Amino acid sequence: MIPRNGSFEVGVMNERLEERVAKVEGILDQMDKRLGRVESELKELREELRVEIRALREEMRAEIGVLRDQIGSLRAEMMAGFQRVEERFRVMEERFQKMDDRFYSFMKWIIAALIGMWGTLMAAILALLFKG
Repeated sequence: MIPRNGSFEVGVMNERLEERVAKVEGILDQMDKRLGRVESELKELREELRVEIRALREEMRAEIGVLRDQIGSLRAEMMAGFQRVEERFRVMEERFQKMDDRFYSFMKWIIAALIGMWGTLMAAILALLFKG
């Protein structure tokens, strides 16, 4: 039997369609494999990125800890410096107080000497006035 033109064409079209569907399925399989590789690479990159970020965070925490320690030691040095300055001011105040005390002591002696000299001078003047 000779197939009719219509059925022959349908058979050829079915074969071509099956070939095309097979090609599309092959392409889809390749795309699926490629997308699978891309997804796995993305997962790997994400994991690497997470690991790097964790490492950077740990480094930053360590650096922040070091900086806090340095700030603490600088603060301690600064407080020690302020205490030394305060001690120097206290010593200077004590010395000024001693100088003030000496000055007042000298002034007392000078005033006492002046009173003595004034008294002697007055006594001499009165003696001259009453003698005369």
